[in-house]
Amino acid sequence: MSLDVRESVPLAPLTTLGVGGPARYFAEVDGEAAVVEAFRFAEARGVPLFVLGGGSNLLVADRGVDALVLRVRVRGIELLRGREEDGGAETGGGGGGEAGRALVRAGAGEAWDDLVARSVAEGWAGVECLSGIPGDVGATPIQNVGAYGQEVAETIVEVRAIDRATGAAVVLSGADCGFGYRDSRFKRAWRGRYVITAVTFALRPGGAATARYPELQRALAAPAGGAAPPLGEVRSAVIALRRGKSMVLDPADENRRSAGSFFMNPTLAPGAAAAVIARIEAAGVLAPGEAIPRYPADGGRVKLSAAWLIERAGFAKGTRHGAAGISTRHTLALVNRGGATAEELLGLARRVRRGVLDRFGVALSAEPDLVGFAPGEIDDLVSGAHL
Repeated sequence: MSLDVRESVPLAPLTTLGVGGPARYFAEVDGEAAVVEAFRFAEARGVPLFVLGGGSNLLVADRGVDALVLRVRVRGIELLRGREEDGGAETGGGGGGEAGRALVRAGAGEAWDDLVARSVAEGWAGVECLSGIPGDVGATPIQNVGAYGQEVAETIVEVRAIDRATGAAVVLSGADCGFGYRDSRFKRAWRGRYVITAVTFALRPGGAATARYPELQRALAAPAGGAAPPLGEVRSAVIALRRGKSMVLDPADENRRSAGSFFMNPTLAPGAAAAVIARIEAAGVLAPGEAIPRYPADGGRVKLSAAWLIERAGFAKGTRHGAAGISTRHTLALVNRGGATAEELLGLARRVRRGVLDRFGVALSAEPDLVGFAPGEIDDLVSGAHL
């Protein structure tokens, strides 16, 4: 097999933001042997290797990426076991249930929403709230993709990958992936070490849909503790909610060129959260009877709404910064209004971050991967400094 490598390939058309310069080298692979060839190619030329998924959670620098950019196209969705009793394989953070489990393996290059649609159609519960999210299956463990009360950490059993250090295929358990809020070991200790080729999920045949997120419950008119709605109804409701926020790919949407949520919701220790809440109350930004949105998070921490903080810091939907702007539908999304540069988007992100920090004492962290930037150039956006 010969690796087909191209030079100076524009990356902007391969991202949902439509921003950024070219890849020095670019290749697409559809099998594990080609991944190993890519490792050797990058090593021989002394350049890093960067894996490009669906391009939906990514901001590429205007100068481009001095690396081999690898697009993993490994496809296929396979039902490994139709039903499994509760004593079987352990999921990363949940799963199981009265209906047993279906172990479903998907290639890293499969479109994520195609897998969700297939799961819902088959009656496999566990990912229905993750409907409408763009990108590929292989990216979901890295980010621990989540929305509307579900995360992939709840259903991931195994991640198959190629180890760059050895060139060997390895199988990593969900429990070993160190999942956290929009986080995993792939973003920290394992960063750059593995190229994911497949992910196995433990779903629940005939299982109940998850409808615990308040906004989703309201959309479904489903009271907390009531009977679970059908999977298809939950999928439709989630997609409608996402569409209302311009969070699905729609060529006719003026906000379509975005990376989804640009900032993560901050999670704070209880004492820090209490101090921030007191600061918000003292700032005079609450309407009569308005409550500050807050949610329980792992480890006893408190999660605040980044979108709410951004709006209360004075950044309205539709705010512009050159050709970059805040979505007219969702404050968390920064968008390319046409011809925006990465520098303009970073400039807007810094304005927003500084405004929230100055007003409320909370440092927001960028959610997308910021690629091609020089060391130290983006530390202020990816520091994860939740006060």
